[in-house]
Amino acid sequence: MMSMPTAELDYGAFLARKAQHNTGDGFEPTWLPDWLFGFQRVLVDWSIRMGRAAIFADCGLGKTLMQLVWAENVRRYTGKPILIITPLAVSFQTIHEAEKFGVDAAVSRKGKIPAGVTITNYERLEHFDPNQFGGVVCDESSAIKAFDGQRRAIVTEFLRGHRYRLLCTATAAPNDYTELGTSSEALGYLGYMDMLNRFFVNDQNTSGLGRFHGQAAKWRFKGHAEEPFWRWVASWARAVRRPSDLGFSDDGFDLPALIHRQHVVDVPPDPGSDALFDLPAVGLQEERSELRRTVYDRSEAAAIALADASSGVAWCHLNDEGRTLARLISGAVEVAGSDPPDEKEEKLRAFTDGEVRILVTKPSIAAWGLNWQHCNRMTFFPSHSYEQYYQAVRRCWRFGQQQPVTVAVVTTKGGRNALTNLQRKAEQADRMFDSLVTFMRDAMSVTGGHTFDQAMEVPAWLT
Repeated sequence: MMSMPTAELDYGAFLARKAQHNTGDGFEPTWLPDWLFGFQRVLVDWSIRMGRAAIFADCGLGKTLMQLVWAENVRRYTGKPILIITPLAVSFQTIHEAEKFGVDAAVSRKGKIPAGVTITNYERLEHFDPNQFGGVVCDESSAIKAFDGQRRAIVTEFLRGHRYRLLCTATAAPNDYTELGTSSEALGYLGYMDMLNRFFVNDQNTSGLGRFHGQAAKWRFKGHAEEPFWRWVASWARAVRRPSDLGFSDDGFDLPALIHRQHVVDVPPDPGSDALFDLPAVGLQEERSELRRTVYDRSEAAAIALADASSGVAWCHLNDEGRTLARLISGAVEVAGSDPPDEKEEKLRAFTDGEVRILVTKPSIAAWGLNWQHCNRMTFFPSHSYEQYYQAVRRCWRFGQQQPVTVAVVTTKGGRNALTNLQRKAEQADRMFDSLVTFMRDAMSVTGGHTFDQAMEVPAWLT
């Protein structure tokens, strides 16, 4: 009988590949400064040893410091500069932190490399050559999906091929588990569609992200796939809402009170309706129509809510809302989507430094990364996007804030549907983070009690 060729295979590596777990491709850190908190040291140490990793840490837990230390370690190891990519106007905050803790960093907007750690914005990434850098950090990486397709493609292509990559964000996927696939793909692990097909099935029994009979595909876990999914995510990501998630004390990391005040404005009758009186909006189309008819009334209520604020933010979603708010609120400065990037950055910097009393802008423009601990008042027109609401509120309500934060939610009777949806998504987000933290702790608690030290012989065609 013909003998079958054999090959030796490490059994532990074989199991790891089957489990889709990632064991790391990094190196031992050489610089973990004493000024890092204990939980920050653990996260930085782990992410450097991984080489390609994601840190999902809540607002105020020091993501900027952690990514600066990560970048400096990779710079020393590779001998090449590191690029930190941030949302618009966040770069100057990163520079302030770097100067405070002695990290050689500088902002660049035109493709030059002025320091060992170079910082730029996502909007200017095409000016840089990826081959010049030894590693890349994507700050507030969850904001990437808010970009148009061309911008997302630029970011994805820039990351491709880098051995050392770090994603940092507060909300990776607050209400949609499948968005974690975009992070995995950006890090060079399991691709987005590969992740969906491995762990999920959609209700239309189709493959892809298109529409089926006019409706987007709805993905849900395959039978018994939820636990393997979270173990896989925990193999390349760490989620932290508070230091105790990693076994450390929460002393010094206390959030102040968050106060919601709801203002419901009356809706003028729809001139195109034959109804004797106005009825609350039902469905997205009617809700949008109601929002357009109440721009002035809602903006007026927001202006009243911020009239006595020494510093405040008026969040909006429509261009008409932004223009009306800026006109009605004394001392307000609007950051609009049509503003040039340099102008946006300067206005956001001026508000952050206390030079502007009231900022009017959209969550899609300024809800990621900025630290506004000097401000504790805001108004918000609710939408169905939980992530935009969460990020908008956490610009001010974050660890380090010393005052209670008041959010005046200005809506209509029909707009209460959005509030109900936000509450549902908030509960779903809590469940998601609970799952990720649970499996993260489990992954960190493995002590090596099982040692696979016996070689296994298998046929060569199986390897």
